[in-house]
Amino acid sequence: MQITVNSRDEKSLAGIAALLRSRNPAHQVDTLAGPLKRLPVASSPDVVIVDQPSIEAGDLDNLERLSNQHPRIAFILLCRHHTPDFLLQAMRAGVREVIDYPAPPGCLYQAIERIEEKLQRRSHANGKLLAFISCKGGSGATFLATNLAYALAAQGDSRVVLIDMNLQFGDASLFVSDQKPLATLADVAQQIHRLDPSFLASSMLNVLPNYGVLAAPDDPTLANDVKPEHVDAILRLARQHYDFIVLDIGRSLDAISIRALDQADMIFPVLQTTLPYIRDGKRLLDVFHSLDYPMEKIHLLVNRHDKGSEISVYDLVTAYGSDVYMTVPNHYEAAAASVNQGIPVLQLAPTSPITRALQEFARRLSGAAPIAAQDGWLGRLLRRA
Repeated sequence: MQITVNSRDEKSLAGIAALLRSRNPAHQVDTLAGPLKRLPVASSPDVVIVDQPSIEAGDLDNLERLSNQHPRIAFILLCRHHTPDFLLQAMRAGVREVIDYPAPPGCLYQAIERIEEKLQRRSHANGKLLAFISCKGGSGATFLATNLAYALAAQGDSRVVLIDMNLQFGDASLFVSDQKPLATLADVAQQIHRLDPSFLASSMLNVLPNYGVLAAPDDPTLANDVKPEHVDAILRLARQHYDFIVLDIGRSLDAISIRALDQADMIFPVLQTTLPYIRDGKRLLDVFHSLDYPMEKIHLLVNRHDKGSEISVYDLVTAYGSDVYMTVPNHYEAAAASVNQGIPVLQLAPTSPITRALQEFARRLSGAAPIAAQDGWLGRLLRRA
């Protein structure tokens, strides 16, 4: 492990470095005197320990900037006095641990051990972030996001979370459960200083033992309580503890949704094969281009696909200059019953063509083998995608 210690006090700097070297001589411990404005260009530490940061000197602002530039670095603060307000600002700045100063060796060592454990898990626990966004209202993005998350969880032991990012009018939990969520994304944001794996898990509505939904606020006015930095912290934590993080973005593009889309591994614009959807889909792809999202990050989904439609999948590919990742067939009866009863379509209608398409979608994302030989209608459907 590589550790950088920063302090304005050279005596304190030397003492902290000596403590760390005595704990594990194999660790590389570097020191950086003065205010923490930047990390050395050649430095790529796993941990940065900041001794006695000053709000007045702008140290937390510098920490937030560095945390955004180096999201894999764990920051530890050593503080003589800290208020709840300070702790909240530190969390927003991306700080992992705040320890009383002078630091008892045991406390500092325990903090380092916790980070070591997380680093060891990182290679095995780097969840895939999937974002669903509607090209136009009524596309069925929420239905696909919630039911795909169910399919991912149901096919094995993957841990899956769906986060409803439609902050003003989100209702994703209703698509897969008839239970009222005990907490929402706004509640987590209001108590962001408590954010840890158990708090995040306890804030979810459990659909399956390995599938939870973090619901949108009931009151649209509470959307203002969720800030971009909260999204960063929640998604960073979720990646470490879940195999798949599915985001239902809704349709609006704002600071919150763009922050989430920035971090997504795959973005799924959902559209249907009608002209208004195609027009709005083109506009959305233009926005993604302006945000410098690589094309390999964008994967078009065609929902309620009808082979007899006047506009074919080939027409979409020609219009967008981009392949269609997946098509989901139209089966209104099953979809409507699922939404009205709050039961996942895979559970309510296991033989529906929508169910089979979602199961194949989930297997494709998880790298599993196809569920059947691709010589029937589903095989032809997938080859066209």
